[in-house]
Amino acid sequence: MRKFILTRERNHPRQKKAASRNIIQPRFLLLFMTLLTASMLFSLGGCKKDGGGGAEEAKNYFFKATVGGKEINYYSVNFQGGGNDDRWEHIVVGGFESSLLSNTNPGPPGLDFEIWKQGGNIGVGTYSTPAEMGMIARYYIQTDKGTLIWNTSWADDVFTVKIEEISKQGIKGTFSGTVRNQAGQAISITNGSFNLPYNDLVNP
Repeated sequence: MRKFILTRERNHPRQKKAASRNIIQPRFLLLFMTLLTASMLFSLGGCKKDGGGGAEEAKNYFFKATVGGKEINYYSVNFQGGGNDDRWEHIVVGGFESSLLSNTNPGPPGLDFEIWKQGGNIGVGTYSTPAEMGMIARYYIQTDKGTLIWNTSWADDVFTVKIEEISKQGIKGTFSGTVRNQAGQAISITNGSFNLPYNDLVNP
C-alpha cells in the first residue's frame, strides 16, 4: 500500500492545470481498483482492528453518502495514508457501490476523496476545495467504453471534508459537496459520513 502513496506523490492533484491533471485520473482509477482488490485478497476476515471489538466493532465501520439523490452504502472501502515523522501528509478514502467480489465487468461506480499536505499534517479539522490546493474528490462510473469521471478539478466547486478523528487506528468524519464532469454536468453529494479502520478493507 505504501507503493501507492509514493507513486501518487508525483501526480499531486493541484500541481498542474486542470486539463493536464485529468489525463492521469483513469490511470489512478485502475491502480486504485487493483490495489483495493489486492488488499481484499489479503484482508478477508481482517476488517477489524485488535482491541476486543471483534465482529461487533467491524459492524460500526462504514462509508456512505447520498449521490445525485440516491443513498449509497459503499463496499470494498479503504482508508490509506501516510507521511514522514508519523504525520499524515496524504490520505485517501474511497469505495464502490457494490462489492468487488461480484467480479462484474465493468466494475461498479466508485467515490473517493484525497487530501495532500506535503511537509504538513492532516489532522482533525475541516478541508474544502478549491481553497485546499492539495485536495480532490471524484465520482466515477466504469463503462465498456471507459471511465466517466466527475471531480472537483473541472471547476471551482466546493467539496468539504470534516475530519473528527484520525490516527493509526482509523478515521472518522463527514463530507458533502459537488463534483462535475468535463461537460459541466454536476452531481451533488450530501450526507456523506465515514468511520473506517486504517489500511483494512471494509465490507469486501
